[in-house]
Amino acid sequence: MNKKFLKRFLLFFVVILLLEIIFHWIVFPSFLIEYIINIILYSLIISSLMSLITGLFKNKGNNIVTAFCFFFIGILFSIQIVFYNTFKVFFSMSIMGLSDQLNSFFKETIQSIIDNWYYILLFFLPFILFLIFKKKINLEKNNKVNNYGYLGLFIFGLLVYGMNIYLTRNMENSLYSLYHDVNSISLNIEKMGVLNSFIIDMHRAIFGFDEDIIVDMNTDSTERSNLPKEIVYEANIKEINFDKETKNNEIKTINNYMKNNSGTLKNSYTGLYQNYNLIYIVAESFSEVGVREDLTPTLYKLTHSGFIFDKYYTPNTLSTIGGEFQALTGLYPDSSILSKWRSGKNYFPQGIATTFKNLGYKTFAYHNNWYGFQDRHKYLKSQGFTNYIGCYNGMEKRMNCKKWPQSDLEMMKATVKDYIDQDEPFLAYYMTVSGHFSYNFSDNSMAYKNRSYVNKLKLSTSAKAYLATQIELDRALEFLIKALEEKGKLDNTIIVLMADHYPYKLSLSDMNSLSTYKRDNVVEVNHNALILWNNNQEDMHITKPCMSSDVLPTVYNLFGVNYDSRLFTGKDILSTSEGIAIFNNRSWVTSHGTYYASSSKFVGDDIDNNYVKEMNSLVKNTLNIGKLIIKNNYYNYLLK
Repeated sequence: MNKKFLKRFLLFFVVILLLEIIFHWIVFPSFLIEYIINIILYSLIISSLMSLITGLFKNKGNNIVTAFCFFFIGILFSIQIVFYNTFKVFFSMSIMGLSDQLNSFFKETIQSIIDNWYYILLFFLPFILFLIFKKKINLEKNNKVNNYGYLGLFIFGLLVYGMNIYLTRNMENSLYSLYHDVNSISLNIEKMGVLNSFIIDMHRAIFGFDEDIIVDMNTDSTERSNLPKEIVYEANIKEINFDKETKNNEIKTINNYMKNNSGTLKNSYTGLYQNYNLIYIVAESFSEVGVREDLTPTLYKLTHSGFIFDKYYTPNTLSTIGGEFQALTGLYPDSSILSKWRSGKNYFPQGIATTFKNLGYKTFAYHNNWYGFQDRHKYLKSQGFTNYIGCYNGMEKRMNCKKWPQSDLEMMKATVKDYIDQDEPFLAYYMTVSGHFSYNFSDNSMAYKNRSYVNKLKLSTSAKAYLATQIELDRALEFLIKALEEKGKLDNTIIVLMADHYPYKLSLSDMNSLSTYKRDNVVEVNHNALILWNNNQEDMHITKPCMSSDVLPTVYNLFGVNYDSRLFTGKDILSTSEGIAIFNNRSWVTSHGTYYASSSKFVGDDIDNNYVKEMNSLVKNTLNIGKLIIKNNYYNYLLK
């Protein structure tokens, strides 16, 4: 071994270590000691391996291999930074089935690449510099001694890294659990870096990886002791045979889980809104930070009266499709199964339209952008909607579909006449679009339309433009309420409105400039308002933590639907089950406090040592049962 040995190794070690640290510094708010140790050890492994394979040939061959390695590394880091800064989630191979989402928003995708050009240039800098200085670097063929040296370094790195993994075997969300038990691209990148996460992701995409379901625990965490002793409520469950014959081991796992789940209890709110009309809205990028009494008075009224959910969260799992999945299925989404769900081939006998049709309701579904985006026309049909109308399958004849984004107010005006004169009760489902990014006054028609209302505010352009888009949603709701009132339908109609995700194209500083309190970018950025409103409902604050997948079972209980609560991972918010909100990197919030998965830190009440472990098991089950249900078309096996 000689200077050339050290020179080649340091070239790769310094480049990889610097890129990983720079990426981490850009995306994450702090550096954990665990991450520093992991990334140094893994950089040692990768650098020694690259030093070995880039010295197997003569100069020209080594230069080609080295250039390819730096180019490929630049691609990986650039994809992750652009994807994260666009959707606030990381890219994984499981998302490949949703690639048309980027194609459909081609202009926004190109803009995102342009917006992140300096990061892309930074991550391609090693490739560019190598092309310029390759003659000076002069990567000659390794001699045998150097090859053995690199091989020895590689083996040494593997041994030390393996020991480091083993030492964390008893820790929550540790390096050991990320390799053996947990499949989280977010935690992988935060704790192990981009390159390591890519290799793990590729391996799991090729060979598969399923987390274990933990059944020997109280899966519903029902606090039944809190009920007055004179009141006895039965469980919201049905007679279902979970012992039907099957050779599918994953279905057997689900069955075993269901049998050990006692479900949630009916309560004093069960059937409160039986036979009422229901308007069920998923609002694009809606957030409580966009609600102001002076600018959006209708939204302010609806979020500050009726049921008021103080600890409601909208987990951002993957843009609109992840949020709509939660709203329509009552399951927590996993990116790996969203492409299957959107195909519409899964059987959903408890889908919202099917359920309300069985109760004698007329059902309607609307969207004011392209009707087939993300195969919405397919998955809405699987939920029971047979007369869904969007732009270019009928909505374009009723409103202006050529602007971007389209108007929620125009959509309400164009559709309310379909159902408002019905003699039968009705369900009207809306997926809105006026709140969509980009938040500026040049490319966003809704922001431009309502610009005069926000012009004088002392806020950034993005923050003002976002508020302007929410004014359009507010006007739509104002029109809807007036129309219902004029027809005498307001008192027996329930309006439910939730976001698909928070406005992730607003920076955290912009979010905080609009917020009444300072938010972090892991948990509180997801804090939101849930509207569940009736004109005659008395104001009631609900302090239990809850999230998007809880909304559907809550609605079913309020409408007196005979449903089985075990078939949803979301829980009736008004039941006695312990509330929980789960986030993209497996952090969570309960009534006892907040758990930050990346640091394994719990902030809140003085709790039992097993509480965090039990909640992490509940989180794991929630994520994976929903995944297995969709993957195996479980309801078709169980209920058809």
